[in-house]
Amino acid sequence: MQNSEVFILAIESSCDDTAAAVLHNDKVLSNVVANQLIHAQYGGVVPELASRAHQQNIVPVIDAALRQANISKEQLSAIAFTQGPGLMGSLLVGSSFAKSMALALGIPLVSVNHMHAHILAHFIDEEGFEKPNFPFLALTISGGHTQIVQVNDFFDMTIIGETTDDAVGEAFDKSAKILGLPYPGGPLVDKLAQLGNPKAFAFTKPKVPGLNFSFSGLKTAILYFVQKKKLENPNFIAENINDICASIQYTIVEILMDKLKLAVKETGINQIAIGGGVSANSGIRTAIKDTEQKYGWKTFVPKFEYTTDNAAMIGIVGYQKFLSQQFETAAVVSKARIQF
Repeated sequence: MQNSEVFILAIESSCDDTAAAVLHNDKVLSNVVANQLIHAQYGGVVPELASRAHQQNIVPVIDAALRQANISKEQLSAIAFTQGPGLMGSLLVGSSFAKSMALALGIPLVSVNHMHAHILAHFIDEEGFEKPNFPFLALTISGGHTQIVQVNDFFDMTIIGETTDDAVGEAFDKSAKILGLPYPGGPLVDKLAQLGNPKAFAFTKPKVPGLNFSFSGLKTAILYFVQKKKLENPNFIAENINDICASIQYTIVEILMDKLKLAVKETGINQIAIGGGVSANSGIRTAIKDTEQKYGWKTFVPKFEYTTDNAAMIGIVGYQKFLSQQFETAAVVSKARIQF
């Protein structure tokens, strides 16, 4: 099959967003996401509710993706789906649908590692966005992951640093919870941080050897700091919310940048790409872009809609796997944890 004829339907259902996309080669024709608002009242994702919502959303989302792409299901070359990592119940909804549809249409089935997809989202053909050259370093930052990955080729990747406890997204969300902000708190911390002084309050950065990260100590330090200040002044949070958020964000960004600088020094690779939900954070985006002037790095920041969980990133991996004929049988299983 010629490359010009490849149409991939991609399905993403790893957590609480039901997403479907259609790609023509490496170009996105549609990218549909159904968010699940029900989790906000519980302060976090409830797995059972997430899988039920996926079951309700998956047919209309895939139908919308095909309609927006203006193609019929008979034109599809393959179906790609998220195999893991993620919530088992959520993953099963996407994989079951993908298997059934691929079988019914008689087309190949492609499994995708969700974290690979965050990295390879940079290879979507998008006007105004340059693609990195191999090798490059990827900083993948999300609610569940914080990793520095050396990317030598599309499917040759090695984790050279990762968190030993909380992920950076957890650090943002848990800090927000301490401050009484609603879930999901990370984007709110970012929004308020832009109005505050990042040097207003100092938080100690954890000392972790090598390229690994740790955020649990920082979270505890923020909790004790807020508790102490509230004893002195019950209105402390309300009166200083912008400065507190700015100081928390500044510290987290500094932790990430310190490790990236070390990774560049150790590997000699100065092409840096960021990915994952937390790469939508304005402080991180600014800090990454600033390194081009400061250190001469070449940096790649994805289009905003490809940062959070989406199916377009699953589709670009599906396309690359299609080209190299990496297909699955219906026996392929979803995995909550998956080998990188």
